[in-house]
Amino acid sequence: MKQLGHILTDKGSKYSVSGCAVADRAEIDAALKTLKLDRRYAKATHNTWGADLREGGPIKGDDGEAGAGMVILRMLEREGLQDHLVVVTRWYGGKNLGGDRFRHVQACVRAYLDAL
Repeated sequence: MKQLGHILTDKGSKYSVSGCAVADRAEIDAALKTLKLDRRYAKATHNTWGADLREGGPIKGDDGEAGAGMVILRMLEREGLQDHLVVVTRWYGGKNLGGDRFRHVQACVRAYLDAL
């Protein structure tokens, strides 16, 4: 799994992005499990993710960050990137970010896509 590490910080919340090629839900689950073997990611507040699978279509996980998985999916669909998992990780900093959290998810996904 490719990890870009720390991307941005806002009001104490920290964001990171990771991703890898996947072909099905089992590979998504295995990749998420591998990511969470790193204690930092296992203790993160949210590990939101999205993948657009050729066999199975779009699939996402919000992990308590409502709507974030859909933001990731939309960006993957616009890029035409299929069979690839992108995970945006957030460590909550104690202050509510409101709508800014979606802009931060977009910034993380953009950084990942630019690094491909």
